[in-house]
Amino acid sequence: MKNQNGYHRPVTLGNILRFAVPTISMTVFMSFYTMVDGLFVSNLIGTDALSAINLTAPVIQFVTAISTMLATGGSAVIMKKMGERQAQEAREDFTFLILVNVVVGAAMYLLGSLSVGPLFAGVNLSAAIKGYCVEYLNRYLLFIVPILLMNQFTLYMIASEKATLSLVCSVTGGVLNMVLDYLFLAVFEMGIGGAAIATGLGYSVTAVVGLFVFAQKKSLLHFQKPVLRWRVLASAASNGCSEMATALVTGIVTLMFNWTMLNYVGEDGVAAVTIIMYVLMFASSLYTGYSYGVAPLISFYYGEKNDEKLKKLLRISFEVIAAISVVTVVSSLALTKPLVSVFARPDNPVYDLAVTGNRLCTLALFFIGFNIFASGAFTALSNGVVSAVLAFSRSFVFMLIAMLLLPVVFGVTGIWLATPVAELMAFILSAFMFFRYKNRYLEPAPEAA
Repeated sequence: MKNQNGYHRPVTLGNILRFAVPTISMTVFMSFYTMVDGLFVSNLIGTDALSAINLTAPVIQFVTAISTMLATGGSAVIMKKMGERQAQEAREDFTFLILVNVVVGAAMYLLGSLSVGPLFAGVNLSAAIKGYCVEYLNRYLLFIVPILLMNQFTLYMIASEKATLSLVCSVTGGVLNMVLDYLFLAVFEMGIGGAAIATGLGYSVTAVVGLFVFAQKKSLLHFQKPVLRWRVLASAASNGCSEMATALVTGIVTLMFNWTMLNYVGEDGVAAVTIIMYVLMFASSLYTGYSYGVAPLISFYYGEKNDEKLKKLLRISFEVIAAISVVTVVSSLALTKPLVSVFARPDNPVYDLAVTGNRLCTLALFFIGFNIFASGAFTALSNGVVSAVLAFSRSFVFMLIAMLLLPVVFGVTGIWLATPVAELMAFILSAFMFFRYKNRYLEPAPEAA
């Protein structure tokens, strides 16, 4: 089939990048305009508002966790069926999982609307920051269904060989978000609620376009009458549980960072953490984009039982990840001060905290890429158990150990060192898992005659 030609090309760096470059561009741009959100908020409202956005992050990550699970796990299940030549059933499952996501989004909106006020009522924060948190979340939740659809449609566009369209949607949504940030904050003075509305409208672009794209029969994946298959939902959930765990645990870890910083430094520390998270997120988006781009290839080759292509794809991917890691570490260290100064002036106490923190946290970039790819690869291989172990250990177990021990010994410096130490431990575990499964995924295939 014409739509599947990309899956039948030889496995070369150039052909891999045909899938990966659009998704890398997409994730980088999405992280960039998230940073721009912070730029507008910190400069037009203040660092208190920037701190509030970080304080609401755990709630937002919780809201998107289930959608992430269905999107990544569902993509693996569906593309495996496509590789097995079960296209009709794959499309029925695709439509079913989209409907499940809509129902989940509606339920989360109702639950979130009732919980936002009480959630921050008993928190020991200044009245200003508490008000920013409630206002931001109330406006953000209005867009929860299109945001969840955006998560799914982004991956399904990639799987349908429409990665370029996904990139265009992301760029369009990002530009719209930035323009609306300026209008809502600088012109109409709508405050932090305006920033949340701008974000929601920007994310909605992919959701709206996706509804039209997948309604067309010529798309590799398209809407058909759904069939309720509980085993498909269970399989998608189990395959994607590692990504859901990552989203949930990231929220918990963010909460831990915030409270630890509040304890050691105060609210300026939360603002500094927010700036560093933006920088790390921007660098990590390169790895996430690459992993998203090659995941459909991994799933397809696995379903097709094409061991030679699968093993070659994984070997090339390790080389790409290593190269990106070196570039991101060097760039982050060289650009620390210019990056931090975008969010906080040098005379602001947040500035020195963020500069020191970024230089230490940058060490994590040596390991993050491999860890992200490892979890994503095992998900694409329908090995959800290993993927979940890697993601949960990396995002929670190792971070919890580092956050509990290092600040006690090194103070604020220990808070910054927690991320690279946790990523190093996760790297060791990921390498062990690949070594354990090397006979299945990594041993060189015999040369074709």
